[in-house]
Order: sequence, then structure tokens, then C-alpha cells
Amino acid sequence: MYKLVVLAALVAVARAGVISAGYAAPHAIAAPAYAAAPAYAAAAAPIEYDPNPHYSFEYSVSDAHTGDQKAQHETREGDVVQGSYSLVEPDGSVRTVEYTADPHNGFNAVVHRQAGAHPAPAPAPIAVAKVHAPVAYAAAPAYAAAPAYAAAPAYGYKHLG
Repeated sequence: MYKLVVLAALVAVARAGVISAGYAAPHAIAAPAYAAAPAYAAAAAPIEYDPNPHYSFEYSVSDAHTGDQKAQHETREGDVVQGSYSLVEPDGSVRTVEYTADPHNGFNAVVHRQAGAHPAPAPAPIAVAKVHAPVAYAAAPAYAAAPAYAAAPAYGYKHLG
């Protein structure tokens, strides 16, 4: 009875196609289905080009809490830019940079430095903690000397000619 059940199982597996005899026709595989490409919005209208741009801006900062003081102004007429900026250096001096840029001369800057009315405050002294002397440790253990090895035997080469 046992042999009959095993034989029936083998026949069922062979008929199901799990065990191939090597001569079965190849199975047709369907091509994968892809989703449609996403629709993109039409390109935005190009930004208008201004062949002769003009602008002017300026700002300044004067912070009494941090001591930060700086300013800048700049103007542009066509391809010519002119401006300057200034700031207070850490030593109290004022650095002013005047710049121009145009197609003929490129970018040019002139730096001016004006001594400060007051020097920068000296930094506060740094507190240094006292360090105690190092702790004494026991001496390192002594190790025995490495063993001496005999020289390797010399092997000769005899030419048989």
C-alpha cells in the first residue's frame, strides 16, 4: 500500500509540472505591465530679460548689545555696479571697502582702514586649575631575556653538469 501511495504522489507531481522530464515546451511569460508616464505641467513662461537693469539698496546694523556695527549700499545701472560696505574690526578700527564692477574694467575694490577711537577690550584672564603631582606607580616587571636560537643550516647547491 505504501508503494502505491508514493507512486501516485510522484505521478501527481510529474503531471503538475514540478518535475520536468527535460523535453517540455517552454512556458510563455507575459510582459510586465507598466503604469502610464506621469503628465507634466506645461513649462512656465520664461522670465522677462531686462537688458538695462537698475537697482539700489542699502542697510546698516548698529547693535549696542554685541557691538556689531556694519553698513552697505550698492547701486546698479545697466552693467555698472558701484557700492561700499564698512564694518568694525575686533581691534576697534573701521574697515571700509569701496567697489565698482563693469564690463570694461572688471571688479575693482579699494580698502580703507581708519584707526578706532578705542582699542578692543583685552580678553579676560583664563583661570587655570592647579594640577597635583603625578601618582607614583610600581616599577614594571622584569622579563627574562629572549632565548638564543641556533643558526639555520646552510644548504648547498651542487651543479650537475
